[in-house]
Amino acid sequence: MQRRLLLGHPQLAITIGRLCQELIENHENFDNTVILGLQPRGIFFAERIKERLHEITGAEVELGYLDSTFYRDDFRRRDSPKRANETKIDFLIEGKKVILIDDVFYTGRSIRAAMDAMIAYGRPAKVELLVLVERKYSRHVPIKPDYVGQQVNTLDSHKVLVEWKGQGVDDDNIWLITNEEE
Repeated sequence: MQRRLLLGHPQLAITIGRLCQELIENHENFDNTVILGLQPRGIFFAERIKERLHEITGAEVELGYLDSTFYRDDFRRRDSPKRANETKIDFLIEGKKVILIDDVFYTGRSIRAAMDAMIAYGRPAKVELLVLVERKYSRHVPIKPDYVGQQVNTLDSHKVLVEWKGQGVDDDNIWLITNEEE
């Protein structure tokens, strides 16, 4: 297995800051905006975005966690069922601008499932997608992120691994992993 560093701590902090500036340009004071981090890994990135937005603007943007396990198109096709995570949304999204946040955008299928799951909490005025890494050339459905930290060319045999300090590693890093046998 080979690992190549895509983004390390200093570059990752700069990328998060740039994404927050883009959000500020489009949402100004965030009065009618909420953030939904997609379970399981998008929640760590969503928390970072919320914290950085607060540091820059002082805005308290509501943050929820959304699990789309039961809305996935492959849920019943797996040999062993995928384990669901907690959905935690303590607010209505009816009429709000929703920013869906995930760490890695691959085929678009998990985002499609997340949009289906989100509707159970109301009909938003607008939905935007923010991702840390967009894997190019892998789209299965016509969904495109509005905000992208970094695009990377990958093969199906590659994996993008996002590590956050809060998960027990020493530094925030994003790796491209390639299996040598493939």
